[in-house]
Amino acid sequence: MAFDKIFLNARFDGGARHHIAVKDGLIAALLPADAPASGAETVDLGNALIVPGFVEGHIHLDTSFYGDAWRPHKPCTAGFNVHERVAFQAENMAEAAPMDVRARNQLDLCIINGSTQMRSHVMVDGSVGLKSLETILRVREEYRSLIDIQLVAFPQSGILTSPGTPQLLDEAIGLGANLVGGLDPASFDRDVEKHLDVVFGVAEKHGVDVDIHLHDMGTLGAFEIEQIAARTRALGMEGHVAISHAYGLGDIIADQLKGIADILARSGVAIMTNAPGARAFPPILALRSAGVTVFSGNDNIRDSWWPYGDGDMLRRATTLGYRSGFNVDEELRVAFEIVTTSGAKALRLEGYGLHVGAKADFVALDAEHVPEAVVAVPQGRAVYKAGMLVARDGRIVGKQR
Repeated sequence: MAFDKIFLNARFDGGARHHIAVKDGLIAALLPADAPASGAETVDLGNALIVPGFVEGHIHLDTSFYGDAWRPHKPCTAGFNVHERVAFQAENMAEAAPMDVRARNQLDLCIINGSTQMRSHVMVDGSVGLKSLETILRVREEYRSLIDIQLVAFPQSGILTSPGTPQLLDEAIGLGANLVGGLDPASFDRDVEKHLDVVFGVAEKHGVDVDIHLHDMGTLGAFEIEQIAARTRALGMEGHVAISHAYGLGDIIADQLKGIADILARSGVAIMTNAPGARAFPPILALRSAGVTVFSGNDNIRDSWWPYGDGDMLRRATTLGYRSGFNVDEELRVAFEIVTTSGAKALRLEGYGLHVGAKADFVALDAEHVPEAVVAVPQGRAVYKAGMLVARDGRIVGKQR
């Protein structure tokens, strides 16, 4: 077979060394490190650690202020409150730079740090209509050669409490959104069943997946998770549903957690956690041991919810490990899997990984192995998409618009 490009001296986690042969944007062969390379363009990776491109599984391209003027964080008046945070967000968005500019800034940030796959939630509700989605769809098209992006139609202002939202969610899928979302069916819309009727109704009508934000804590959150899992099984959607945040899994007793973890595993419902500071979050090892797919994302980056965020999924793995008490190498590899292969499974990505037939999407790191990468978070990365260099040393190099 004639190859388009051969990447020399690639070092995989575990110490194996290969040349990576690429054809039509796919990994066509993993050649022995001492094999001659001829008849194709060659790129010397210099024995860097090569890992799959990171999976940014939960982000908000429409609401970040990264690259815009600094906006001091407004604390809630009486503890964390989703309604109040949504109101702060509306105030800030009215004064922000154009959405497409801010979205590009955030995408550049994620790509230079090694994300090659992304799922972004975009507001679709009675407060903004389809305007935000239309903007982000245009930006997605501009970035199609740099990163693959799934978009979730996200009813940030609620479904039942925001007039016209059910119809807008339906229209959003026809416009180009890939999934339908939801938000705290009990505490925000105050009607779990009617909220889920809309979300799963749109999903069933269009044959798309579901990703629901769930901030509710304790037994209320646990109940909502059980109801989402029941809907998933009833519609035969195992493997097609995710719950983002699921804070309630982090503050219930062990016996209840085990029961819900088993329900999630049977239902094929994935859990997204970014291990946010000062909040309970789902216990990663307990869920994984039950067979639940756990993945991650940076979520909010310098927006109305918090001022943090650097777009780096490798650093997110560090945060997950640190907050989970992961210290031994096997646990550090778990943290890494959450931002790579587990994310790929949750997003149902095809052709992901470092194997023959996979997309040639990978990152070159200065680290001995994955555990060291998770704790050291090395910079100076080179990022490849379909075998093309798209970012190096913190700069985009392959932008085509």
